[in-house]
Amino acid sequence: MALYAKIAAMKRILIVKTTSMGDVIHALPVVEDILQHFPDAHIDWLVEESFADIPRLHPRVQQVFTVAVRRWRKQWWRRQVWREIAAVKQAVAGQPYDVVLDLQGLVKSAVMATWARGPRHGYDKHSIREPLASRFYQHQYAIPYRQHAVVRMRTLAAMALGYAVPQNKPAYGLAGVGQHAQAAAFLALHATSRDSKLWPEEHWVALGQHYATQGLHMWLPWASDIEKARAERIAAHVPQALVLPKLGLQQLVGQMPQVRFAVGVDTGLSHLAAALDIPVVALYTDTEPALTGVAGGRVAPAVNLGGKAQVPEVATVIAQLSAMRVTVSI
Repeated sequence: MALYAKIAAMKRILIVKTTSMGDVIHALPVVEDILQHFPDAHIDWLVEESFADIPRLHPRVQQVFTVAVRRWRKQWWRRQVWREIAAVKQAVAGQPYDVVLDLQGLVKSAVMATWARGPRHGYDKHSIREPLASRFYQHQYAIPYRQHAVVRMRTLAAMALGYAVPQNKPAYGLAGVGQHAQAAAFLALHATSRDSKLWPEEHWVALGQHYATQGLHMWLPWASDIEKARAERIAAHVPQALVLPKLGLQQLVGQMPQVRFAVGVDTGLSHLAAALDIPVVALYTDTEPALTGVAGGRVAPAVNLGGKAQVPEVATVIAQLSAMRVTVSI
């Protein structure tokens, strides 16, 4: 009977959150919230292939199903594309779910949620950017739109699964991921998807020079030739700055927890730093961070600076890091 009760209490849950990197990271606290109330829950995830490594970082996410909507759109007429779509649909439908939770809230994600066998939960038409998506859900919830994305997703999961809406700071569940032996370094996350989101190179140089006088090295990751060239230009003016070798996401995650703190522009890696419990100052120059900015967890602080048509000053960044009391001295 005890074994039967345990099996009966177990819930199979599919999270649908496909893009983008920062948004997928924002969804990780939902896993932790669910596990707090249903410790034996089986949680699967449906995600865009280029961001699949994010849910795979969480040790309790069981199966990660991948879609390739961005690639499929460019080759929709190819037979191979339709074979891939059919294969994903078959895999997702392989097991029934107690809850199919669409955290994305778009028509494309709502359609993909129908691939799963189980009741679909999502935002109502007044709480969503694409109201048509709500028609695909059997269960709809009114959740105020003008809240941070992390709050909205945690609220949706709580309402769908019947537990109290969390009021505490999020936990991302990535504790123990990566190498935690600290180096005398900080992470300069200078690369982002649009030039309008960049922080001036001379600001990065000034920041690196400031901390170099304190014995702290600037680490500069990159993923493209343009980003590598920018990192090299910055490093050329900062004593002992290190342009990291080209690293995949899993490799970078292994290195990130070694640093004392991170400073980053509006990029998924800034969100990842917060999820890895690294103190982070995020810099916004072309977007407003109120609804989708970096959300600090329960261990390390996170601060968002700037906004639309704003360029945070170097002195302001240094002051924020000092206020956060990050460890700088070696």
